[in-house]
Amino acid sequence: MRIAVAGLHTECSTYNPVLAREADFRVLRGPSMLKDQYFDFLTHFPAEFVTIMHARAIAGGPVEQALYHTWKAEIIAGLKAAMPLDGVYLAMHGAMNVEGMFDAEGDFITAVRETVGPDVLISASYDLHGNISQRIIDGLDMFSTYRTAPHIDVPDTMRRAVTMLVRALKTGVKPILAWAPVPVLLPGERTSTQDEPARTFYTQLHEVEEPSGIWDASFQVGYVWADEPRATACAVVTGTDHAAIEKAATHLAQNYWDIREGFVFGMETGSIVDCVDRALASLTHPVVLAESGDNPTGGGVGDRAEVLAALIARGATGVIFAGITDKAATDAAYAAGVGARLMLHIGASLDPSSTPVDAEAEVIFLAKVDDARLREAVVRIGGIDLVLTARRRPFHNIVDCTRLGLDPKSAKIITVTSGYLSPELGPLANPGIMALSPGVVDQFVERTERKHTPRPSYPFDRDFAFTPVVRWSKRAGDGTARHPHP
Repeated sequence: MRIAVAGLHTECSTYNPVLAREADFRVLRGPSMLKDQYFDFLTHFPAEFVTIMHARAIAGGPVEQALYHTWKAEIIAGLKAAMPLDGVYLAMHGAMNVEGMFDAEGDFITAVRETVGPDVLISASYDLHGNISQRIIDGLDMFSTYRTAPHIDVPDTMRRAVTMLVRALKTGVKPILAWAPVPVLLPGERTSTQDEPARTFYTQLHEVEEPSGIWDASFQVGYVWADEPRATACAVVTGTDHAAIEKAATHLAQNYWDIREGFVFGMETGSIVDCVDRALASLTHPVVLAESGDNPTGGGVGDRAEVLAALIARGATGVIFAGITDKAATDAAYAAGVGARLMLHIGASLDPSSTPVDAEAEVIFLAKVDDARLREAVVRIGGIDLVLTARRRPFHNIVDCTRLGLDPKSAKIITVTSGYLSPELGPLANPGIMALSPGVVDQFVERTERKHTPRPSYPFDRDFAFTPVVRWSKRAGDGTARHPHP
């Protein structure tokens, strides 16, 4: 069996003013993809994989239109050159927004389907914070999404999507796909699978699968910071039994609706001032203070300095602040050198809606890099060791700090631009506090402007009724599994 592999994987806040460009992506092409740890699991399957191209970036603003069309054309050309094909595996995120376009994944998957034709099977893997549309469902045969947030099951999800595809091609049984939208749109910080009720909700997914005629039961929380017509939660079910699929999708959709008001933040939360005060008053350490409104992995810009200003104003000491994206300030630190003292203008370099900080700083560490775009500097402002970066990036792992000469375990306060804490920072937090700070991934989603999001939708609207309706892929035909021609 001959399977093509491709994908465009990113999450885009439509409130983020900074376009995602080519330099923001990690791009893999051709046979080298199979040697990369992201795709090397494919070598364990009894199939010939034709790896075409995969572009992946951390969350951010909309993708530059010309770049999207260039990469889409490259993948389509690669598919044409790879024909004949038996299947296609698409490794996606599901919340990509392209400037001037809604439903970018729908556009991309439709183009793939039109290229390979109706007889080639297509399977996709998604992030559970991706958004679905009928157009997406109509182009696919199989679908699987992450079941954890924070996402610790990415490899498992990719394997599930490929396993279904190989299974269908090997047995000749073609599954069908259906989805059931739920008018609920909540941030990941209120739907983490580490906390109830999401933890119990997601553990039930495997219970509705085999031997019931269901190959995969998935549920999309959706991506709340994309103001798009497809922004919604939904159940997505792949299988061979029409009745079982309909029952499972209906159950999951209704269950999620029923528990919608139970979703709360899994961490202690408050305003910036409140959280800084709590962190300073804590008798246990390190306090991990998450600045949620500017979280780069949620689509934030990563250049806000309001939390930094609050810490400086309170004379905070023993603080690691990782980090703020500001290329000019970072380059100035490199030009000055370790040990130098200089005045820095920090923050609001990408998003002018935020408030910068002007402060005298001492340069204490400069990362040795070959590419200026990868520069990272540590500067000391009073009792605060601040990481400045030339590019947007998160600091979710311990090594992100230790390689810069910082010791998170000995800090009193660790400030990160994050929502829920990563699997490494979570256990370190003593305690963890999340500031409901301003930014393009504002946790107060009710106050975000909604021009295109379907209404009514919870929590923007509250007084309305809902009954699940299962919608089938047009490829499902009469709703029965089919055997493709040999």
